[in-house]
Amino acid sequence: MNGSFQGLLNFGLVDCRLCGLYAHCCDLAHLPRCRPVLFLLMLSGALCSLGQAMSREEKQRLRNQVIEMFDHAYQNYMDHAYPADELMPLTCRGRVRGLEPSRVPLLALFLFCCINGIILLNKTTEFEAAVRRVLSDVRLDNDIVVSVFETNIRVLGGLLGGHSMAVMLKEGGQHMQWYQDELLHMAKDLGLRLLPAFNTSSGLPYPRVNLKYGVRGPETRTGTETDTCTACAHARRALDFLWEKRQRNSNLVGTTINIHSGEWVRRDSGVGAGIDSYYEYLLKAYILLGDDLFLQRFNIHYASIMKYISQPPLLLDVHIHKPLLPARTWMDSLLAFFPGLQVLKGDIRPAIETHEMLYQVTKKHNFLPEAFTTDFRVHWAQHPLRPEFAESTYFLYKATGDPYYLEAGRTILDNLNRFARVPCGFAAMKDVRTGSHEDRMDSFFLAEMFKYLFLLFAETEDLPFDVEDYVFTTEAHLLPLSLSAVPHSSSVSSNRTSEEELDDSNFDWTCPNTRLLFPDPAFPRNLREPIRSAVDKSCPRPAPYRCVEPGMGRPPLRAQDFMANNPEHLELLRRMGVSLIHLKDGRVQLVQHATQAVSAVAAEDGVRFMQEMMELSSQQQKEQLPPRAIQIVSHPFFGRVVLTAGPAQFGTDLSKSSTGVRGFVTVAEPYSGCAEITNAEYVQGHIALLQRGQCMFAEKARHIQKAGAIGGIVIDDNEGSSSDTAPLFQMAGDGRNTDDITLPLLFLFHKEGNILLEALKEYREVEVLLSDKARDRAAIFKGKPLPGSLIEAEEDCLTGATTPTSFEPTTQSQMSTVELDESVSEEVTPSQEEVSPVDEETSPAEEVSSMEVEASPTEVEADSAQPREERDSDRREEPEGDTDSGSQSVDELLADWREDLEAFQQMEKDEL
Repeated sequence: MNGSFQGLLNFGLVDCRLCGLYAHCCDLAHLPRCRPVLFLLMLSGALCSLGQAMSREEKQRLRNQVIEMFDHAYQNYMDHAYPADELMPLTCRGRVRGLEPSRVPLLALFLFCCINGIILLNKTTEFEAAVRRVLSDVRLDNDIVVSVFETNIRVLGGLLGGHSMAVMLKEGGQHMQWYQDELLHMAKDLGLRLLPAFNTSSGLPYPRVNLKYGVRGPETRTGTETDTCTACAHARRALDFLWEKRQRNSNLVGTTINIHSGEWVRRDSGVGAGIDSYYEYLLKAYILLGDDLFLQRFNIHYASIMKYISQPPLLLDVHIHKPLLPARTWMDSLLAFFPGLQVLKGDIRPAIETHEMLYQVTKKHNFLPEAFTTDFRVHWAQHPLRPEFAESTYFLYKATGDPYYLEAGRTILDNLNRFARVPCGFAAMKDVRTGSHEDRMDSFFLAEMFKYLFLLFAETEDLPFDVEDYVFTTEAHLLPLSLSAVPHSSSVSSNRTSEEELDDSNFDWTCPNTRLLFPDPAFPRNLREPIRSAVDKSCPRPAPYRCVEPGMGRPPLRAQDFMANNPEHLELLRRMGVSLIHLKDGRVQLVQHATQAVSAVAAEDGVRFMQEMMELSSQQQKEQLPPRAIQIVSHPFFGRVVLTAGPAQFGTDLSKSSTGVRGFVTVAEPYSGCAEITNAEYVQGHIALLQRGQCMFAEKARHIQKAGAIGGIVIDDNEGSSSDTAPLFQMAGDGRNTDDITLPLLFLFHKEGNILLEALKEYREVEVLLSDKARDRAAIFKGKPLPGSLIEAEEDCLTGATTPTSFEPTTQSQMSTVELDESVSEEVTPSQEEVSPVDEETSPAEEVSSMEVEASPTEVEADSAQPREERDSDRREEPEGDTDSGSQSVDELLADWREDLEAFQQMEKDEL
């Protein structure tokens, strides 16, 4: 390799991910630290099989299937999309990021990302043709704004990986003899075009750069941004800055940081979206560049991750300043890479446990949802064909030789073919439960997924080169380890951390004793079985305590009796070491710390109370009610807008009503509904609107029923809340007999409720239908003439979309408005799986050292009047001033609502 390639690596524009377990990454000076990694190489293929080994013929069949699937995706891109950036597999056309699909592409992103995967699959002719296409068709000196992070890992990484493959083939003497480092020169050109983004006082790059004009000029259309994700800091100076800005007590870093001031914008810390690649940079930079400082920093971070974030098998975000306080109750799919990184670290046990949890969630939902709760339900329903789970599966098989991971790979292949394969490629899943698709096939799908799956099933003779001689970047591009021209040194640079932080005691436990890794052949299986049970709900979390058995003592406070607004109950919890935490999304969480109990007996009572709470939650899940529908039927909506609502465990059962309850809405006074209604003359015969908080749901229902209301709608008081970002739940009673409540009561989160309030503000008289499911318009108007075409055009503006041709059920993570049309010929009811989040308000999560359960709906309502912190991603500026029409205001609300659905993806990456 010539000096330019090495220079790019030393400059830090490339981030690296290991391809395998490298014995030669460690020198003799660090042998004690690295011995586990060396031993893992010897373990590979040497462990006793824990199940029936997969035959070579079956592995070959699956390997050939991987190649066929790659060909299906790649050829459809070449036939229908090239030279666009990506393939849109549903419409069989190309997509150019940031430009109209009809425009000529500038980066051919897809080709860059899969170029070295072509050679890995022994497709030498196709690789050479792809290189020629890149050199002849792609230009970099264009006036376009791109993501620095994504361009670095996808395009620059693809160029360097392609160059390393081209050189390897050329040195073989049979192919690429014409190649003269053209890809390397292009990589250098691109690297120089990215450099202006790093010209900040902190060294943290601007998130975007103009490839022609750089940043901070009027012609650049960028340079005004102030924040970037932690994973985006992929240069040496930026890594040094992040290290200085870590929280010194917890040794954790946040998710988003201000590139100028260095202030943390998001103080939540985890190993998933927005932060994942940062940890890869540290460990792999040590291996590739030979600087001990990277390893030392990684080990310090890793120790904190295992202390605060890792709750095997879960990995839960925490606050960097209060690491014992959870930042969320769900996990995102990007953390699925972490077991693979733990394998490279040599910490196998937690890698096995977390991978098994991910595998069981995958089998439960066919794919890993973009985010899922601590009780393994869907939080965000999308799955954009991410490869991280396949990556960790490959690493664990590489380390253990356990055929169990071959079966996991088979599951991935089968699900891709069954659910994601379409005539023009593979389509991302819009909802993992309904099987609906998105018209996207991201470049990382081919860049990573098929590489890891091919390597999983491949034999040594199937590979055109030894992958142990290469590093995999974070986008799975291949870089040779021979690039590590920097000798390992025991010295540390002047900006090293304190002697106390770098004391060798920090490393004593991080690489487990190899003699204890697998004390018997059944060890991995014994780790996996309780986790499989956890996902199956027989026992919510593996813990040092077994599920409650008959004959065990009972705590002084029973779970079914507990109420969060009862001071005596709270005191009993305190004595048992159980504390109550109010989460950002308005839920209540119970956490037990045995050491905080007043006695050992009280601590045992606390454990039993938590177990009872989990059993109660499990029972409530079995008795859960499906979500209900609030359909606006008056002018100008005419049934087109449907709000998904949470049901109540009391009052009228809308599922037993063929017509539902229909009436005009009015705001009750007082709005809380916690006292006698003072505007009873307006509430009588109407559906009353109420605000959540200050008293129990049942109390609100009794007050409006006494005033003569025919129904009630409770609207969340937590501004910005939405069923898109928080699980819907069913409203419980107040511990008393609720047979006296005979009207229906439904719950709406703030954004859904605001649509109803805005409509009432604009049109004064708003009629709604409360029912168990959305009704088609013919059923609503019962044979009466439907609204004319002129009104329909106005209604289309309300929904912000053209008239749909079909109707899809609401999803668990996207319970938002449903737009109906005359084309709907049947009523659609979400399946039992789809409605499972209705009572997620009550779902438990038990810890190993401190068990957590979320409070019941009664508890949540009892405390809902207390202030709740608003999530960063939910903050949106409301439009100021009046609009020309009510349709415009509703349209803005819906657009703002949909924008929230993209918040998760934007945490991890920007569009190119």
